[in-house]
Amino acid sequence: MEDTDRNEWMAERMQLACGRLDELAQQQPRSSYDEYFRDTASFAGLIWQVSEMAGDGRLAAMTQEALRDLNGRLYEDILPGRYEESWTNPSYAAAKFGTDMGRRLAWLADRIRAMIPLAFQNRRPEMLAVTELFLQTAAMFENGIPEIHTVDDAIYWCISDYADSSVGRRVREQFDPSLSFYTDLIRGADLNDTRYLYLYGEYISDDALGTARYLASISQEKIDAMAAVFVRGYLEGFRVSGIDRTGKKTVNIRFSIGFERIVRSAMRQFADAGLTTVIYRVPVFSVSRIGRSSGLQGTSPNPQYDYDHRNDYGLFLDKALCERILEAERTAFAQYAGAAEVFAGPALIDVFGEAPFDPVSKAEAVSLTPEQQKLFVYLLCARSRIVTQYIDQASISFTIIAWPLPSIGPDYQKIMQETFRINNLDNDRWRAIQQKIIDAADGARYMHVKGAGANRTDIRVQLHPLDNPSAQTDFENCCADVNIPVGEVFTSPVLAGTNGTLHVSGVYLDGLYYRNLVLTFRDGCVVSYDCSNYPDRAQNRQYIEENLLRHHRTLPMGEFAIGTNTPAYMMQRRYGIEARMPILIKEKTGPHFAVGDTCYSHAEEHKVYNPDGKEIIARENEISARRHENPEQAYFNVHTDITVPYDEIGCIAAVFDDGKAVEIIRGGRFCLPSTEELNKAFDCDSALNE
Repeated sequence: MEDTDRNEWMAERMQLACGRLDELAQQQPRSSYDEYFRDTASFAGLIWQVSEMAGDGRLAAMTQEALRDLNGRLYEDILPGRYEESWTNPSYAAAKFGTDMGRRLAWLADRIRAMIPLAFQNRRPEMLAVTELFLQTAAMFENGIPEIHTVDDAIYWCISDYADSSVGRRVREQFDPSLSFYTDLIRGADLNDTRYLYLYGEYISDDALGTARYLASISQEKIDAMAAVFVRGYLEGFRVSGIDRTGKKTVNIRFSIGFERIVRSAMRQFADAGLTTVIYRVPVFSVSRIGRSSGLQGTSPNPQYDYDHRNDYGLFLDKALCERILEAERTAFAQYAGAAEVFAGPALIDVFGEAPFDPVSKAEAVSLTPEQQKLFVYLLCARSRIVTQYIDQASISFTIIAWPLPSIGPDYQKIMQETFRINNLDNDRWRAIQQKIIDAADGARYMHVKGAGANRTDIRVQLHPLDNPSAQTDFENCCADVNIPVGEVFTSPVLAGTNGTLHVSGVYLDGLYYRNLVLTFRDGCVVSYDCSNYPDRAQNRQYIEENLLRHHRTLPMGEFAIGTNTPAYMMQRRYGIEARMPILIKEKTGPHFAVGDTCYSHAEEHKVYNPDGKEIIARENEISARRHENPEQAYFNVHTDITVPYDEIGCIAAVFDDGKAVEIIRGGRFCLPSTEELNKAFDCDSALNE
């Protein structure tokens, strides 16, 4: 079909679809099903109107008040207070239609909502695919309630038919600067006029508005300094890892809406270093969302809504679809292999401060069958192998930095300034202190970590033997380059002999809270787990299995680290924001243990050296070593850090073959000679920054 014919054909389909949406929106409901299709058709029609306004320029010309009103209309039904009676709420839909049909119709209403960001970019062919599925489903109900399998078939084949285009788009947007909707918006907007925020098509929260207004109030010099920490860390990552940046052309910036002034400055600074910025949002399409959440994003309108839909792919995931997705991914990466080769890596701006979220697990929400849990793991691992085939993990850098949001409380501006200070601590000073810890621990057989008071942690972490101690080390001296702020020494443990219990009284991991989380390790792998989030122990185990273990039967300990950033620890204590700190900073405020892959995942062959010239040999473990014979068994695509705060630590000691124990922390304080300076922050946390 020639392009002209295709365009005419697509235009005709769009006209027919929008006409049918209008008819459904005007029908008089005789049942709950009629109400559902009327309401959802009306909402879909609004989204199509937005697309028209985006296409002809009316959207960009709207006043702030009109844009704010439109944003409210697009997101009001899923906000807390309204969500209880939203068609996207699986509990509400199940009450109206029964659990099985309710799940499917709630999913379909959510897919209509996913058209919103597409409309603001005027990506109408992709909107049409979702709209036609909705209309096809509505037609099934014209003569009564259809069989579930009929609805399932329509969903499945729509997902399958569009897998090539949706997966291909997702791969392309990771590398292609010509997909420039977001970069054009940031470069061209008047960032002192917050109207631009509403042109993303994302929910614009008080946090997004407050962040943008605060950043607009400070000097360009300060903005450039905030961006420089970020960019400098990224570029430093190439140097400290001994990676040649020659030929690299693109960098992907991932951030939350509201930080555009910092991002625009970072884009300029990256351009000065020869790197063009690529920006894409979190996935829209169903097949792209499976196990992925990276990219540009706004503040969630309602975390419970997101949690309710986290497993929606359970409606259609099977082995055949997995293979179709993987084949589409292979084809797309082969097509964009050249762009992938010149990709320099991602640069992330994390945020913290939102109100802690304690989810409600709903029986009506979609859950994965045991077979689908295995397929989920299989799909993520296979995808990872495809990515590493085209993007050599040893040839790219990354960086990540975190900034607070206004919802952190009335001390927001003070905390922002404190965070800037924390992000700029003296690297050289920390490097020297951390080297003392490494020198004391190198050559030990294991590290012994024991909790204090009610904390039940008691674990031995086995270390790699050093064949040549004068040239080798077990620990990386981690300062503020790719991982900002400064402050940890870490290693990849030997699994055999790593035994014991890890306990933390309360911790947020990936935005979810765990009360009294307990993991028991045997030979480095999790063998039992529990928490006290729910009265029912089985529910606690399910919560951990799904959200922490990510449907794996077990995970190894991929990292053990000692965080040294005592000023960050005291900052969170002083402002009472422990529960709102991101793991990026939290991991520096005590010892932490990561479950999943090591920090050197997929780059074990690349030699890494500390500033003292010693090679860090602890880059893998017994599981990652399987990559040579069984690569599908070597990686988990999970790395979750769990930090025990200083005040819950009784002792951390390096234990040698002769039984000698060298204490590094005792009673929550550093006790190794030449590290006591870190304790000054416990009494006056400005001392180390003077």
